[in-house]
Amino acid sequence: MNSKIQSRSTAAVVVLQTLFTLSAFALLSIRNGVFDPWALIMGACLSAFNVVQYYLLKKMFRSMDHFVILVSQFLWSVGIVEIYRISQRYAVRQAIFLVFGTAVMMIVISVIKSSRDFGKLNWLFMGGAVILLASTLVLSRAIGGARNWINIGPFSFQPSEFAKILFIMSSAYFLSTRDKLTSFIPYIIFTAVCVILLVVAKELGTGLLICATFLILFYSATGRKLLTILGIGVFGAGAYGSYRLFSHVRTRVEIWRDPWASYNAEGYQIVQGLLALASGGLFGTGLGKGMPGAIPASHTDYIFTVIGEEFGLIFAAILIVFYLVFIVRGMIIAMNTDSIYDALLVFGCTAMLSVQSFIIIGGVIKLIPLTGITLPFVSYGGSSLLSSMIQLGIIEGISIKNGSRDDRELEMMGQIMI
Repeated sequence: MNSKIQSRSTAAVVVLQTLFTLSAFALLSIRNGVFDPWALIMGACLSAFNVVQYYLLKKMFRSMDHFVILVSQFLWSVGIVEIYRISQRYAVRQAIFLVFGTAVMMIVISVIKSSRDFGKLNWLFMGGAVILLASTLVLSRAIGGARNWINIGPFSFQPSEFAKILFIMSSAYFLSTRDKLTSFIPYIIFTAVCVILLVVAKELGTGLLICATFLILFYSATGRKLLTILGIGVFGAGAYGSYRLFSHVRTRVEIWRDPWASYNAEGYQIVQGLLALASGGLFGTGLGKGMPGAIPASHTDYIFTVIGEEFGLIFAAILIVFYLVFIVRGMIIAMNTDSIYDALLVFGCTAMLSVQSFIIIGGVIKLIPLTGITLPFVSYGGSSLLSSMIQLGIIEGISIKNGSRDDRELEMMGQIMI
């Protein structure tokens, strides 16, 4: 009975999501009084892709978490709608990244559902994360002041997006296989090196994200309150030290305190974002009727404000609720594991995605100082989307592993009863 109810619920979500996507692109096809047939084609392709992807995954991986994948589909559908509204070319590229990311996600699911803790490979993961972050200081090009993109021929990627995943996997391994305080020293040094490299590269958002994920995972795994509080204190001291040592950190804080004072310079982006949210009100100006061109990086860092302006604050709040649903489902999957490593791996991915969402949303609404990171699944960017898809694959892989274990237990119970 429960499976029938779940099947009906997920089918209803698929239908509603399809209607939203088709309706949104139908509106974009007639904006400004000019018919755009490519918008209808994009809407039809994206809707078909979501439906095929969902039922293909459902058939291939019987125990996957249906709501996690459906929430993710809604988020990237909203993102592609707004990206198309800003730039058709960017939307097509994002759709290509999505197809490639799905293939990678399926590979990750297959690996994770049959794996354990990867053993000594985790030392290679740690080394790989450090190399990826260090490479940005030598090979990268600066965008928005941060050195975080590396060009390889016609392609470019952001190494820190993939270093985050290696950090989560290394964290899960160390925190599940160590108990003495001294045994955590290599892991603590590894975390400190990652954060320092990110601060030097001016990737403040990712540095904050690594710190927050470290503290959440450390407390969840060990339950050591005093050490966690000490870690928070060290993090606070490090943040203050960065403020005193690095001019770009001071600039970010000063802009956050009073963006109007530098409206014609560094504060312009924050002010324009706040104005966009205010002009949208509760119900929005309407899709295609906002002014995303007035906001720098509207398709990446500031896509949440574009959504708030055109769809309204109520819809923006609903978007946050979808992230909360993602968090809850991730926690449920983590609690159902029979391996500490698996639990920490799922919890790490869930924490990373949720904290990242909070950091960027909090930054654009001026709740915290703005840091240049993307909104998971929604913002434009191949590296960001691929990183999110890999984390989604890890979460679903553990969910499938949990389901396979439950199926085996039910089969054993049935044999005993017979």
